[in-house]
Amino acid sequence: MDREQNQAAVPDDPAAPGAVATPAARRDSLLLNTWVRDVVISLVVSILFIIFLYQPVKVEGTSMMPTLADQERVFINKFVYRLEPIHRGDVVVFRYPRDVSKSYIKRVIAVEGDVIRIDEGVVYVNDVPLPEPYVPEAYWDTRSYPETVVPKHAYFVLGDHRNLSNDSRDFGPVKEQYIFGKAVFGYWPFDKLGKLR
Repeated sequence: MDREQNQAAVPDDPAAPGAVATPAARRDSLLLNTWVRDVVISLVVSILFIIFLYQPVKVEGTSMMPTLADQERVFINKFVYRLEPIHRGDVVVFRYPRDVSKSYIKRVIAVEGDVIRIDEGVVYVNDVPLPEPYVPEAYWDTRSYPETVVPKHAYFVLGDHRNLSNDSRDFGPVKEQYIFGKAVFGYWPFDKLGKLR
């Protein structure tokens, strides 16, 4: 009998039953498993990041121009106010006090305990005129607002486009419980990509 006839045939297909995986096949399998694991971890971290820390928001309207334009996209930090207080100058997103199904985005001008008044468009906080480099002259407004003390756990907010903004001059100070995030980073359009000021 011929010696070659007694040898078992070695399958060419490494995936065939009884086949022995080559080092290259094991390496490819390990790389694929590692890649899939990394993608799954990245997706989970991204979802947690968006749910608990940052949320993308689309600006609708022109009341925050020139800082934020209509249809601009920004990220808001939903966690920051658990670690630090809301400050004057922060751009915040909050539930509209007269209809909590709507969200507004405005700039905090005064915090609890501050005395605010507006004389022919000039904002005074604690009897000191507020410097507002974010409000160009073309967006000034000549409306006045009587002297008011901002209540505890509330904030006085204004839009940067003063002559087109529905803000605390119309609906009063916003309660802290309605504020749910700080606008921190613009991402669309690309020419406005970057940290908000």
